[in-house]
Amino acid sequence: MTENLVTGRLVLRRWEIDDAPAALTVYGQAGVARWLSPAMDRVPDLAAMRLILQQWIAEDDRMAPPAGRWAVQRQGDGEVIGGVVLLPLPPGNEDLEIGWQLHPDVWGQGFASETTHALATWAFGQGSDEIFAVVRPGNTRAAATVRRTGMQWVGETDKYFGLTLQVFRLRPADLTP
Repeated sequence: MTENLVTGRLVLRRWEIDDAPAALTVYGQAGVARWLSPAMDRVPDLAAMRLILQQWIAEDDRMAPPAGRWAVQRQGDGEVIGGVVLLPLPPGNEDLEIGWQLHPDVWGQGFASETTHALATWAFGQGSDEIFAVVRPGNTRAAATVRRTGMQWVGETDKYFGLTLQVFRLRPADLTP
C-alpha cells in the first residue's frame, strides 16, 4: 500500500475513485498519452478512468513498498495535477521504474522534479539501492527532468516493453538536493 509523501508544494497520496475527473484531465490528454508506457493508452472517458483507478487501487493493495502509484495533489488548492509511479519493469520485474504524468498546464513548474526527488528519497529509505527511468527517444522534457534529479545516463535498450528506450539510473549518492 502506498504511503503519503509531502513536499514543499505537493502531497503524493493514494488514488481514490473520486479522483477520476481530475485524473481524466491528465490521462485523457493526447500530449500526455504519447509518452505513457506502452501498456497504457490515452484514457477515452470518465467510465474508463474510473475502471483504471479501481485497478490501480487494487494493485497497490497487493504491492510491497516501495512499489506503488500516487496521485499528485497540489497543497495550495488541493487540485490533483497528475500521478507518479514506482513500478517493477517487465520482463523480469527486477528493476524499479519511476515515472510521472502531469497535466500540461503545470509543465515547466518543477513538479516532476519535486515528485521524483520525494519518491526516490522515500524509496531509498525503504531499502531500494537504485531506481530507473525509461524515456522514449524524443521526450526531451523527461530526459531533462531525470538529469536534474541526478539520474545518470545508462544507454538505450529494447529490454523493456520491446521498444528502444533511453535508460537513466539513480542511486542514493546521485540524488541532488
